[in-house]
Amino acid sequence: MNQKGGRFHVFGQAVLETKLPGIPLFKRGKVRDLYDLGEHLLIVATDRISAFDVVLPTGIPEKGAVLTQLSAFWFEKVKSITPSHLVSAEIGSICRRHPALQAHRSLLAGRSMLVEKAEVVPMECVVRGYLSGSGWKEYRKSQAVCGVRFPPNLKESQELEEPIFTPATKEETGHDVNITREEMAPRVGESLAKKLEATSISIYAMAQEYARSRGILIADTKFEFGLSNGKPILIDELLTPDSSRFWPVEGYAPGRPQASFDKQFVRDYLESLPWDKAPPGPPLPDEIVEKTCQKYMRALAELTGKTLPQILSGS
Repeated sequence: MNQKGGRFHVFGQAVLETKLPGIPLFKRGKVRDLYDLGEHLLIVATDRISAFDVVLPTGIPEKGAVLTQLSAFWFEKVKSITPSHLVSAEIGSICRRHPALQAHRSLLAGRSMLVEKAEVVPMECVVRGYLSGSGWKEYRKSQAVCGVRFPPNLKESQELEEPIFTPATKEETGHDVNITREEMAPRVGESLAKKLEATSISIYAMAQEYARSRGILIADTKFEFGLSNGKPILIDELLTPDSSRFWPVEGYAPGRPQASFDKQFVRDYLESLPWDKAPPGPPLPDEIVEKTCQKYMRALAELTGKTLPQILSGS
């Protein structure tokens, strides 16, 4: 099913759902369609966008390709820290491994990852380097974020002295629930909890240093892990505009909300509407879609040094 409308010819139409006849569908998530290939899973990032845990009826053209290519970029960079589930994000390689996908190559190109299967750890591993979003709201109420206490008089968007690990439960329906580090341990085991915290902090520190050199601050991000042969590996997406807050270094100033290259722009628009954040979500006007698309494209180009067409053409 494709989004109608003629204003996005530069980027193409939004892919809101994929159907691969003959390929078993494993699951549809908020953004990704997963297919079972036996030894592997195929993760296809659509152009769906969710906000406040509700999938909106309007898609963002080429968003799925941006998420896939940026995730693949980061999976390569974090290899020295932790293994991931990524086998390949290159369509030629994917089709050679699974020839039945060749018939769907035009749909899958750019937005697909072939990945290892893993036992999902039901926890969002969130790292915050700045006081923003739900962390800022919680701090204003209790002077703490997920059990981590802070001194008084901190400002919105202020950089923290050290990044903090603030896990959340991963809910199949409804909102994920922020919990403390201490509450995470009995859910997944003490040893695994410590390993995931240390790995998450290490990835964030590396990514923050790199992104800052490219003109972007990573205010916060979330990681997901699975177990492969009993050992944790990174799964899902990694350091994308869907899973992170990206702020431009230029113009950053604590004490207010920041400009961003992520879906906070969509959240801000939705907050201006008389919507109760329950399904169904409201459609997005063309202007919001176009600006959101530009923000996602900008994040990809700033971080990788290449535009989406350049990446997909191999140039």
